Amino acid sequence: MAGRSAPPPRALPVEPTPNAQRQTPNAERQTPNAPEAARPNPLPAAGPNARRQLSRLFVDEEFNYIFQILLGSAYYRVAEMGTCLAVAQQIVDGDPASAFKAMIVAGDRLAGIAQEAEASGRRVSARQAYMQASNFIFSATHFINPISAPDGFAVNWLRHQELWDKGAALLDPPVEPLSVPYEKQTLPAYFFRVDASTKSRPLLIFNSGVDSNMLSAWTLGIAPGLERGYNVFAFYGPGQGPTLLQQKLYFRPDWEKVITPVIDYISMRREVDVGRIVLLGVGQGGYWAARAAAFEPRVAACVADPGVWDVSAAWTRSLSSTQSDFLAAGKQEQFDQSLHLDLKSKLKAAAALVSRMRPFGLTSPFEAFSAVQQYKLADVADRIRCPVLLTDPEGEQFWPGQSQQLFDALQSPKTLLKFTASEGADLHCEPKAPGLRAQRIFDWLDRTLKM
Repeated sequence: MAGRSAPPPRALPVEPTPNAQRQTPNAERQTPNAPEAARPNPLPAAGPNARRQLSRLFVDEEFNYIFQILLGSAYYRVAEMGTCLAVAQQIVDGDPASAFKAMIVAGDRLAGIAQEAEASGRRVSARQAYMQASNFIFSATHFINPISAPDGFAVNWLRHQELWDKGAALLDPPVEPLSVPYEKQTLPAYFFRVDASTKSRPLLIFNSGVDSNMLSAWTLGIAPGLERGYNVFAFYGPGQGPTLLQQKLYFRPDWEKVITPVIDYISMRREVDVGRIVLLGVGQGGYWAARAAAFEPRVAACVADPGVWDVSAAWTRSLSSTQSDFLAAGKQEQFDQSLHLDLKSKLKAAAALVSRMRPFGLTSPFEAFSAVQQYKLADVADRIRCPVLLTDPEGEQFWPGQSQQLFDALQSPKTLLKFTASEGADLHCEPKAPGLRAQRIFDWLDRTLKM
């Protein structure tokens, strides 16, 4: 996704895609394995002067953020507001088991509707139901504990992808699955066309973040791009989705080694205007897109949502001073022991750490924290020559202030695009306002590319 301002819980590398926020003091005491700590959904205070919080379905910050993403995705018909609210009603606040169950049940029900509609030749109904089923199954993966259920994530993630593929095959024109040559292997990719013609059009390359999937790509780039006359290419890079789960490829900081073969491959198509290739990175993709643009001259414009100057800041700001000293001194044994001790009573944070290390292919916290130190733009930002748009949402949870840092360092034409809470467009990747987000980003692209 999809993925989504404040320091994370201690020793927890923050989810650099739309997936998690710092817990409130009460939510900090909740853990995935402690249903007794869960609370029912709070009711708004009564009285004429009571302040309503209409954007809050849950006290638990992570639960609430995931549902904001779900509700926002209704804009592009991969969810229905009524279904989302009905599912939320079945969930005990802070209890991941109840959230997982409610979402899986909703996904199963929608998958059944899709299969029946497809068998009857009702393509539109089948497509929408498949995509909505995929959305709920994917959302359920956020509530799987990778420690107590290590295989649960892969099984459900791959199922959500299978449902998405069935729905996308029913688009008009259907999506075209592709395989991009990459270092003696291939990367799975999808080419979405405005229409069935071979007319040359501007190309949007969508670069996801950590929790990469085609649902978030659909709402954050594919659907709005197609509406505005852009063909769209979306792919899974190393460490993302099937490349991680099935190919054992892992994240890398030098993302130009990924984007250059992508452009080599896709630019050969007649439908691609090679002079108007746009790179849009969301979540941690904001780092990757900018990094690739520093080395790839064929990128005509780059969008980073948000700007990410230093990926590691979302990890290291949660460390104690002692842990930071161990990390800086290269003391792996002491660092790992300190972190494991700190997380011993924080089951939720421990599970999140396992999830965050997974795309790096690492099991040692020291090795993961060391590896992420390479994900910085300080040495390459001044090499970017194409126009760059950086989003800067109010309340950015994961890299607060970094859009401004990157903006200040850029030497190319640049724009800093603010999104605010007063317009409902705050938080990582503006989950509650996909239409407004698309309008501003694509209006900038249209002006930049002289559409």
